[in-house]
Amino acid sequence: MGDRHKLLKQIQEVEFAAVEWQLYLDTHRYDQRALMEYNNYSNQLLMLKQQYEMLYGPLLNYGFSPNHGSWRWLDSPWPWEE
Repeated sequence: MGDRHKLLKQIQEVEFAAVEWQLYLDTHRYDQRALMEYNNYSNQLLMLKQQYEMLYGPLLNYGFSPNHGSWRWLDSPWPWEE
């Protein structure tokens, strides 16, 4: 598995954990440990996505990644092209 795929897998894992903590907090909003875990995973996710976008281009066609002089969304290979 290439570095790009490893980073995508890591993003998926951390995003899954963040969503799980978010769902837990929907019913346990005063749980400080859960809030701390959610914030930790959210920060990790933000850093991983920024790292991916710096190396490989945007993950989504909207969001945080600025377009520097071109529409980079189309530069990345499509999933079926890899």
